Amino acid sequence: MNKKIRTEAVDHLFDAVLCLKTKEECYTFFEDLCTVNEILSLSQRFEVASMLKNHKTYLEIAEQTGASTATISRVNRSLNYGNDGYEMVFKRMNAE
Repeated sequence: MNKKIRTEAVDHLFDAVLCLKTKEECYTFFEDLCTVNEILSLSQRFEVASMLKNHKTYLEIAEQTGASTATISRVNRSLNYGNDGYEMVFKRMNAE
C-alpha cells in the first residue's frame, strides 16, 4: 500500500465513495468531483485491466479503448505487481 496516499483527506474521500448506493449516485458525485476527462481516463484504465485479465493483446486493447501503450503497460504493471485491487474488484463483480 502506498503510504503517500494514506491521508486524512483521502480517507474522507473514500468514506464519501463508500456511502454511494446506486450507479446514478456515482454519476452525480463523480461528475461534480472530476472532470469528464478524469472520469473517462479512470474508466479506460479499468477497461484496459479487464481486457488484460482476459488475455487481450496490447494492440487489441489500444484499438478498442484508445489507450496508449504506456497506459496499457502501467495498468499491466499494477495487475502483476500492484496491491491486487483490480483482482479484488473483478472477483466481487463476478460473484454478483
